Amino acid sequence: MTRDDKFNIQRRTVWRNFWQRLSGVPDLAVKLLFVALYLAGMVWVWSKQEAVSAYAQSVEFMSPIMLAAMTHIVPAYLIVGGAVLAVLMVYPFGRKAAQDQLRSIGLVNRAEMVPELLRKRQDKEHPRVTVWEFRNQSIPLAVWEEKQAALEAALDISIVKIIYGKSRSRVLIYAVPTQTSLPDILRWSDSYLSSDSFVLTLGESLLGPVTVNLVHIPHILLGGSTGSGKSVLLKLLLMQALHKGAEVYIADFKGGVDFSKVWREKCRMCFTEAELLDTLDNLVRELEQRKGLLAKTGCPNLDAYNEATGENLPRLVFGCDEVAEVLDRTGRSKGDKELLAQIESRLATIARLGRAFGIHLILATQRPDANIIPGQIKNNMDFRVCGRADSVLSQIILDNTSAADQIPKDARGRFITGDGTVFQGYLFDEEQL
Repeated sequence: MTRDDKFNIQRRTVWRNFWQRLSGVPDLAVKLLFVALYLAGMVWVWSKQEAVSAYAQSVEFMSPIMLAAMTHIVPAYLIVGGAVLAVLMVYPFGRKAAQDQLRSIGLVNRAEMVPELLRKRQDKEHPRVTVWEFRNQSIPLAVWEEKQAALEAALDISIVKIIYGKSRSRVLIYAVPTQTSLPDILRWSDSYLSSDSFVLTLGESLLGPVTVNLVHIPHILLGGSTGSGKSVLLKLLLMQALHKGAEVYIADFKGGVDFSKVWREKCRMCFTEAELLDTLDNLVRELEQRKGLLAKTGCPNLDAYNEATGENLPRLVFGCDEVAEVLDRTGRSKGDKELLAQIESRLATIARLGRAFGIHLILATQRPDANIIPGQIKNNMDFRVCGRADSVLSQIILDNTSAADQIPKDARGRFITGDGTVFQGYLFDEEQL
């Protein structure tokens, strides 16, 4: 950026800041003002049309075009004024300001060309979201994503997502005003329970409810440091699975401290590693049995089998709050290591094959150790969620550091998914079971 560029940007910014202090009027209000002025002008022109027409005919030397316009002033006003109003309504106010801000944060290509704001529009599905459409000047999407925090500060917005438009020459930024934010606490209500087959609701993002369909995404991996709220989120998901008729299995190695009596009445609990292995053995046997049933009937999945046979085989959901503690073999005896190896093998089998047969894993961990959760298990956990975490744990759960970058250090119940959606999880009261 040259010295003249910097000077011009600074000069324009001073004037914009001065105007914002005086007005503070949003784009929509300005455009409504234009509409009101256009209508008021039409009323005035209508009242003066005879006088203007008479004046035009009394002037001897007047061009034919001007004479026609003044003689037919109302149609002329409607055509010309309507065209001007249409341009003003679609023109993205702040186009030059946006370019200055993007240049100031270094979002330019190698030719020093800055992205151009083409338009701003309200998102049809989410009325509180504004879509900023830019001609990206050959700047790839990854660069925009890297500069998300700088973009938010420069444009004074909270970015929900950044994607390509209809072509890769366009970038769309979905954003809300900085005053719009997620609440610190969202209480669960049974009205949030999805009516769709096996859709579980996790919380709310700026775009609305965040859900996962176990029919299509069978396994869930939750991560987060102590106090991040992942245990509450795990219980929320297991509670919904119970409401939808699933059989729920829970591994709790704290003697039932984390799961109250009501859970033990409604779920199948295991408190020791031996009991866990027995539970997983039963799940694998059920998996093999269902595999045979589906093969015999030619059905591709559990729902198709139930529909074809009239049976009602339930989905089976296994939840474990601290799976890393279960799989960690550090300092264990030879016998314990063999037992843990069998547990790991059963989990890997369910992770690989459970989808079609309605057997699901929901695993949570706070351990930032890549060696604890084997790749054959982790790679089959398609839906990943992380709460407050350091960069190491975020990298393990999401394969990026977005949880460390975007979740506040003091946040509780705030999570981010693998696709970058930040949401506030519902606070679930166990008495609601």
